[in-house]
Amino acid sequence: MNLKIKRLDHHGIVSGIIEDLKIVSLLDQYLPQDDKQEITPGEAVKGMIMNGLGFANRPLSLSPQFFTNLPLEHLFREGVQASHFNRHKLGRTLDQCFEFGCESLFSLVSGQACEIEQVDKTFESLDTTSHSLTGEYAFDDGDSDENVIKITHGYSKAHRPDLKQVVQEIIVSQDGGIPLACKNWDGNSADTAIFKARSKALVDEFTKSQAPKYLVADCKLYHKSNAEFLTKIQFLTLVPSTISLEKSSISTAIAANQWVNIDDNYQYVIEEVDHMGIEQRWMIIYSKAANSRAQKSIVRQVERAHTGIKKDLFHLQAQRFACQTDAQRALDKLAKKMKHHQIATQQFIKHKVYEGKGRPKKDAPVKNIEWQITAEIEENETAIKQIVEQKSCFVLATNIDKEALSPVGLLKHYKAQSEVEKGFRFLKDPLFFVSSLFIKKPSRIDALLMVMTLSLLVYSIAQRRMRANMKKEKATIANQINKEISNPTLRWVFQCFEGINLLQQGDKISLDGFDEFREKIIRLIGGHALNLYKIQKVA
Repeated sequence: MNLKIKRLDHHGIVSGIIEDLKIVSLLDQYLPQDDKQEITPGEAVKGMIMNGLGFANRPLSLSPQFFTNLPLEHLFREGVQASHFNRHKLGRTLDQCFEFGCESLFSLVSGQACEIEQVDKTFESLDTTSHSLTGEYAFDDGDSDENVIKITHGYSKAHRPDLKQVVQEIIVSQDGGIPLACKNWDGNSADTAIFKARSKALVDEFTKSQAPKYLVADCKLYHKSNAEFLTKIQFLTLVPSTISLEKSSISTAIAANQWVNIDDNYQYVIEEVDHMGIEQRWMIIYSKAANSRAQKSIVRQVERAHTGIKKDLFHLQAQRFACQTDAQRALDKLAKKMKHHQIATQQFIKHKVYEGKGRPKKDAPVKNIEWQITAEIEENETAIKQIVEQKSCFVLATNIDKEALSPVGLLKHYKAQSEVEKGFRFLKDPLFFVSSLFIKKPSRIDALLMVMTLSLLVYSIAQRRMRANMKKEKATIANQINKEISNPTLRWVFQCFEGINLLQQGDKISLDGFDEFREKIIRLIGGHALNLYKIQKVA
């Protein structure tokens, strides 16, 4: 009897989570079906997610090659073949996603997933990133819709200003970093405009919610053009350093020196303010770590400033002025530009200008007097100290009731903004959907970014579930340096599953390379993965 050997590796985990979240059935409910189709649109999306989470260094166009050695009947259903995931099927599926509405479709999937997994959506973190792309991206008749994103140059958060881009907005829960909503914008869209639109959209959602909901974002949320919507939701954000009241609040807190300690790094004071027509709490926070960074950076700034001022002073000293007052004004003008230095000494030199040319005679009449200035500079220790102290502080603003959220909670939940940044790092991993953004149709780029975010959803749900069960059971696993940890990344777990083969001989299925360590992880993840790795649940 023939023996079939297929690579299972970590793909059973991915497939199991997708089945647990009922993503395929939900997508098939909303996307159009074809009687002649070999795989459904939901299965096509599942295939794209598995390709992305396969970290196999293959673009979507090579999906059939990716699936060739995988046990598709085990991971999907009987009759599914690698050739079914061809670029034509995947392209049509992306078109269907776009026609339905990528933002709406993602919200349906995410909402169902969060309900199944009981994700806490009280604190939602909002942020944006940019994805760099290459190509001309000419709009054809199929992409003439005004809703199609425009791929163009803009401020590049990916540090590739030479490339065109698209901007992606994501909201994640602070409970596990689960993406709750995503939307793609034109490449030149500004964060302030995106955050304003999102705040407006969240007003109804937050109002209708029976449970409290809070929006956490960076300083681009705190803008006067967004004030009308911020008054209607509960928010937590960083106050931009460009606001004069922010600077004065920090200066007042430093001068008063009545800090309340949180821990060895953070101190704070609370100030009640009415700004932009919003009554809010400002939490001025002093960070010792920020102070250390500021002291290091100020040294470089002082050195650069010293070089520039010496150059300006050299040119100033080469000039002649009609009177001493003019010379003083020129020096004062230069001194006003100094942030880190001050004039240490100054001297005015009087030069007589005689009638005629050449060397003047002893009794030659004086035509006029010209003045030259010489000066030396020194570091302004007081100003430097003030700059360092200012940079050691930042201000958080919120209109959340103090009974609902303490100062310690404010700082904790603002720092949890890193959850959305982790998601962006995941989406930009060079092994994740490699080269797939070379797709030339902007509408398909829009849909593909949504599918990429679905992959992040599956990944973050699996990681959250695994870590929660580890905490519950007080379990640990060994990391890369063989140290027992309780919060491993799912990426590391995936690497630990390399080399697992599924052996099928007739109706008998067995696993090769599966051991107690991997069995432990599968039990922690649970769900359909238990069946895919043929593990019986513990009674």
